[in-house]
Amino acid sequence: MSDFSSHPGLAPTRPGTNLPEQSVSDLARSVKRTVEDAFGYVRVRGEISQPKRHTSGHLYLRLKDDAAVIEAVCWKGTVARLSIRPEEGMEVVCTGKLTTYPGRSQYQLVIDSMELAGEGALLKMLEERKKRLAAEGLFDAERKKPLPFLPRVIGVVTSPTGAVIRDILHRLADRFPRPVLLWPVAVQGEGAAAQVARAIQGFNRLEPGGPVPRPDLLIVARGGGSLEDLMAFNEEIVVRAAAESRIPLISAVGHETDTTLIDFASDRRAPTPTAAAEMAVPVRADLLDQVLDDERRLHRAMTRALDQRRTLVQGLARGLGDPQSLLNGLSQRLDDRGERLTLSMRAGIERNQGAVRQLGLKLRHPRDVLRLAVTRLDGAARALRTGLDGALRLSDGRYHRIADRLSDRALRRSLADGTARLADLPPRLDRAHLAGLTAKADRLAQLGRLLESVSHRGVLSRGFALVTDADGQPVTRAADLMDGQRVAIAFQDGDRPAVIGAPTPSAKPARSRKQAEIPPQGRLF
Repeated sequence: MSDFSSHPGLAPTRPGTNLPEQSVSDLARSVKRTVEDAFGYVRVRGEISQPKRHTSGHLYLRLKDDAAVIEAVCWKGTVARLSIRPEEGMEVVCTGKLTTYPGRSQYQLVIDSMELAGEGALLKMLEERKKRLAAEGLFDAERKKPLPFLPRVIGVVTSPTGAVIRDILHRLADRFPRPVLLWPVAVQGEGAAAQVARAIQGFNRLEPGGPVPRPDLLIVARGGGSLEDLMAFNEEIVVRAAAESRIPLISAVGHETDTTLIDFASDRRAPTPTAAAEMAVPVRADLLDQVLDDERRLHRAMTRALDQRRTLVQGLARGLGDPQSLLNGLSQRLDDRGERLTLSMRAGIERNQGAVRQLGLKLRHPRDVLRLAVTRLDGAARALRTGLDGALRLSDGRYHRIADRLSDRALRRSLADGTARLADLPPRLDRAHLAGLTAKADRLAQLGRLLESVSHRGVLSRGFALVTDADGQPVTRAADLMDGQRVAIAFQDGDRPAVIGAPTPSAKPARSRKQAEIPPQGRLF
């Protein structure tokens, strides 16, 4: 047997030695075509890992299970159409085509659609989202706002074509008709969550008093459906819009057994849209009945209170006595005090006049006072000179010594000062005398006016008359007079005599019994 291995030219060739050469790009394109042709569209179930939204809008993520990992990409246009928002740890079923990325020598799944992998995964995702939003305080009871008792305008966020809006309008018309503003939105499918959030924010941006009235209450409503159908109301953007609403909001999504995240963020949850309308307004008929019942109760309470107070007043009146008798006694007392005041004022004026006259007699004229003072001063000066002359004659020697020591300059100065003061006294005395007389005259005039104000003469000028008997005493009661008694009636301009009961030729017929019962007029003073 020959050994050909020792001869280089006769060595056997290796497999693939005669294959044509390919560039890296050609080989990568061949692999890409092979993978895309072999797999095409596939459905892959896995858990989302490391989702990343690029600035270009594309979404990059990984799908993994317990044994393998595959890269995935979702282009910008497809991301906007996804029915769910991919999150870390979410188990999903993705539909797309398998391809390669030559730049990194890896294969990846280009996602066309994405859905949750079963209701259990969806509930898990919702529970985690609920815990995260609750940790932010969006579901706190302190954020809840009270609903208005009777809103003027109600805003409704729902589909314009469904039965929900008709049920709400029908229920409002039955209970208490109110104006309703409808903001039409899609309640499921792509973009539904964004429309609902924009509707809530749009109602809150309305200005009070603007062309479109700002609602006092919002109702976000939708009919029943599966968990996937209600997913729009579980989205974070809707929950945050409901929690940030300044207008009180009622959520009425699904049936009574359906629960969405907007129910926790709203101010009140209604089991159905019809129940939301019942929460929004009271029953008008019930309010009318309540008002009527309150009116009846108020009327009874007022009647009872008036009866009690009437009874109390009657009891107090029995203890007070007859008011007319009290007034009669006080009136008589007033007349007596008025008469005493008149007499005392007249006596006081007479006393003051006498005092003024006596004071006028006692007062001397300032010239007389000055003349008397000058006379007294001259007498004192003469006495002083006489005493000095006598003392000096007792001793001539001592006289000369005293004369030398004495000087009359101080005496002359004192006499000059006294003369000046005496010259100033007459005008001052004249002014003081005139001021005193003026003050007394003013006081006398004031007392005269006061006397005139309380005098019965002023009353006579207003049409009243004063009746006096033959002794000149005022007659205050008709019972004190007898027929035929002569009296004097004082008027403003004078007195006239009269006879009680004496008829005159022009006397009128006798008064009727009703007129005779009128009591006589009392005395004014």
